[in-house]
Amino acid sequence: MSYDIVIRGTAVLPEGPLDNAWIAIRDGKIAAIGTGEAPDAAQSFNAGTDLIIPGVIDGQTHACSYGGLPGIRSTTRSAVAGGITTIVDMPYDNPDPLNSVAKLDAKVAAIREHAHTNVALYGTVMPGQSTDEIDGLIAGGVVAFKISTFESSPTRFPRISSNQTLEIFTALAETAIPLGVHNEDQEIVRANIAAAKAAGRDGIEAHSESRPPAAEMAATAQFLELGAAAGAHAHIVHLTTTRGFDLVENYLTDGYRATGELCVHYLWLDPEIDGPALGAKMKVNPPIRPGQIELLWDDVVSGRVAFVSSDHSSWPIDNKFTASIFDAGAGVPGLETLLPAFYTGAEIRGFDAVTLTVEQLCERPAKFFGLWPQKGALVVGADADIAILKVESQVWDSSKAHDELRWSPFDGREFSVRVARTYVGGKLAYDGTEIVNAPGDGQYVGRGNSAWF
Repeated sequence: MSYDIVIRGTAVLPEGPLDNAWIAIRDGKIAAIGTGEAPDAAQSFNAGTDLIIPGVIDGQTHACSYGGLPGIRSTTRSAVAGGITTIVDMPYDNPDPLNSVAKLDAKVAAIREHAHTNVALYGTVMPGQSTDEIDGLIAGGVVAFKISTFESSPTRFPRISSNQTLEIFTALAETAIPLGVHNEDQEIVRANIAAAKAAGRDGIEAHSESRPPAAEMAATAQFLELGAAAGAHAHIVHLTTTRGFDLVENYLTDGYRATGELCVHYLWLDPEIDGPALGAKMKVNPPIRPGQIELLWDDVVSGRVAFVSSDHSSWPIDNKFTASIFDAGAGVPGLETLLPAFYTGAEIRGFDAVTLTVEQLCERPAKFFGLWPQKGALVVGADADIAILKVESQVWDSSKAHDELRWSPFDGREFSVRVARTYVGGKLAYDGTEIVNAPGDGQYVGRGNSAWF
């Protein structure tokens, strides 16, 4: 029996790494897995001892926040170069968020025109909007919804009131669909920013202090309680302290559906160490906190973190060149650094980097967003979304990135692995140097039947 392609190497299967393995692909699916002599195929690739892992699922990206829907093209180019085969894109598009079936249709059309990777989508609800569109968005395949407790923009990134948040939770309560939140208390943050400006403080340390853990924890606790009251799945899309995971664990212990996510920059950067050199290049919201890195790694290893994402932002570097930190844009690129940064950080600390990477970047987001087992694991019948990882040192140079941004807070950092190849749906998308698939080769991915709870 012949196959379209056979890939040889060390396959990281759900039960563990398998040396001298082969993976046979037919019609975009994994058709067979074995060891020893490989079967016949139209194409073959021998990765030697390199690691064959499931394609990464980046559970939090902002592809369209700057360039609108065409931004999907640049973002997904960078994704495949980072071993990411599916992005889960946030709804806060420019100029209008994804809050209706009509906007979902438009974004799906843009995916089919521009995407190099698969794309799953968050939806949202705007201030004062009824919940009438929710059922249609779910029927259209959105994998989750997201709102914010802080208003960055009244049109593109608005604040949703507590009473409306409860209405949304109630509408989702009978489903497996999570409601995610950007978790900062608006009154605390705005008062602190005003005080910092009045005092003439405008550096990266002032940014962190103006959005203190109290603002994050207050918004987190209220959101979790509203989710519990409705019996819905409450998800915190970025927690920056171990205290946040304590709160989530308390609700889980009480029997409620609650989860918390972590972004990779919180596992690497510290404003007291990196702030003087990076300045606004490490500005994200909620801020990166001092002294939290090792505590957060402990949360990852203990299983308290649902999954780790990039929170990739598509803002150009010019957005950071402002006189005051409070005028600089928040967010950093991260698609080509998510995989090597997480793997390297785990390895440095003596963890089982291979297993932890596949668990946090592949399996868990697949299960969370209803994509399992079609994605997230190397198993027969799954989509042939595959990354090949070479255990080889690299110093990250964002000027060689494959998107249009070409800047990063990780510039000059040494990683212990690099992505050697990426396959999307069984088709070579990245050869280790160049993007070789075409815009539109990626697919829109709707939510399937798997559920976190």
